[in-house]
Amino acid sequence: MLRAAGAEDIPAIARIYTEAVLNGTATFETEPPSEAEMARRWSDLVAAGLPWLVAEGGNGVVGYAYAGLYRTRAAYRSTLETSVYVASEARGLGIGRALLDALIPACEAIDARRLVAVIAHPGSEASVALHTGAGFVPAGCLPAVGYKHGRWLDTLLMQRALGPGSDGPPSRV
Repeated sequence: MLRAAGAEDIPAIARIYTEAVLNGTATFETEPPSEAEMARRWSDLVAAGLPWLVAEGGNGVVGYAYAGLYRTRAAYRSTLETSVYVASEARGLGIGRALLDALIPACEAIDARRLVAVIAHPGSEASVALHTGAGFVPAGCLPAVGYKHGRWLDTLLMQRALGPGSDGPPSRV
């Protein structure tokens, strides 16, 4: 079941993110943030009217996805960056796909016009496949911009137009 994330979900969100920070390359953070910091991040995005979703399974929250500002300067206001995290024990079950498929229309509903995914590469082939399947296309690569787990990582930029795209000004001008 997918639903909007609430404050009660922060411990599970923090647990999922901690595993990603410590063992993966989906994030370039190297120290897991506290539950209080994750609560602040969630609260800031929700207060700004941006979507944050969770997926529930038999053992509670098994994944989450949100869209944050791609950049904070005003001209970027209609471009959002996606983040999708799934608990290690729930990967490969279609949860990431369900979350991203629900996040896209949630972003269109607030008149976002473009979604950007910033994906560590190599090592995140599942994320590339997930975003490709949702209509994202490669937009560029930044070589060796992160160093984590003893190796240099690139970031692959992928993007997807939403709604009318760039065929007119956004409603939030």
